[in-house]
Amino acid sequence: MSTLGIDHLGLTVSDLQASRGFFVDCLGWEAFGGNPDYPAAYVTNGHAKLTLWQVRQAGAGFDRYTQLGLHHTALKVADRATLDAVFDRVKDWPGVTVEFAPEFSGKGPKVHFMILEPGGTRLEFSYDPR
Repeated sequence: MSTLGIDHLGLTVSDLQASRGFFVDCLGWEAFGGNPDYPAAYVTNGHAKLTLWQVRQAGAGFDRYTQLGLHHTALKVADRATLDAVFDRVKDWPGVTVEFAPEFSGKGPKVHFMILEPGGTRLEFSYDPR
């Protein structure tokens, strides 16, 4: 028995509308539905699908050092110019916190940056020329 990859990734966010807006309005993803009773929003870039779920009770926020669960979601881009353009777009987006700007991952050649999107999910954007 084998799996074929990830069908979608479900992320619990602190502000569903802000997270949906970030993916759709900032990154250019497409909304393809949702569930107002949960509430949830579904977004895709044509390759990956995310389900964004509104948290029912906001806690202290995720701490990757002390909590089990999602450490971050990594999104790849086609080239270095695109990585830099995405960073320029997201760094000043309302509610985004930049963890670090584009830099080598280790000794390279992979280049990446990390942010927290407006709903609190830690996102990595990366380009690997290999």
